[in-house]
Amino acid sequence: MASYHARRLPHHYSIGQPIFLTWRLHGSLPANRSFPAATTSGEAFVAMDRLLDGATTGPLSLRNPEIAPVVEEAIHYRNPQEYRLHSYVVMPNHVHLLITPLTEISKLVQSLKRFTAREANRILHSTGQPFWQQESYDRLVRNETEFQRITRYIEMNPVHAGLAATPEEFP
Repeated sequence: MASYHARRLPHHYSIGQPIFLTWRLHGSLPANRSFPAATTSGEAFVAMDRLLDGATTGPLSLRNPEIAPVVEEAIHYRNPQEYRLHSYVVMPNHVHLLITPLTEISKLVQSLKRFTAREANRILHSTGQPFWQQESYDRLVRNETEFQRITRYIEMNPVHAGLAATPEEFP
């Protein structure tokens, strides 16, 4: 069963088909960023991810040793009837997740973000403040080659961001 909804970005979901998700901390991208008009959604994603990876200012709350484990535990804690987890990484200001949803993805992501935002804000003593950016990036995985490419992208993200020399060195 496929579904679709849009805010600023179109979102296509299909239960049982792998999906690559990325969401970021509220305010983690500079407000004055711009992309050329001819930029594809994939090129815009890569440009955004590079900005996030290279950020030294702005919210970097996922670097906090109390908050990152909350997000990781929440990713692992999800009911196995909600999704199959393939790969993920929690970066200092964003999360990449590769899953196969077994239920409606928008509710699943909303629940995951709501829970982790509440816990992170409690740790930061900033209850009621926006933690995650409302919108998430998603891409349906079309075939096994793309699945493997995305898995490698997720694993190598800390290395390309200069946070570790190898994927195994990143927590």
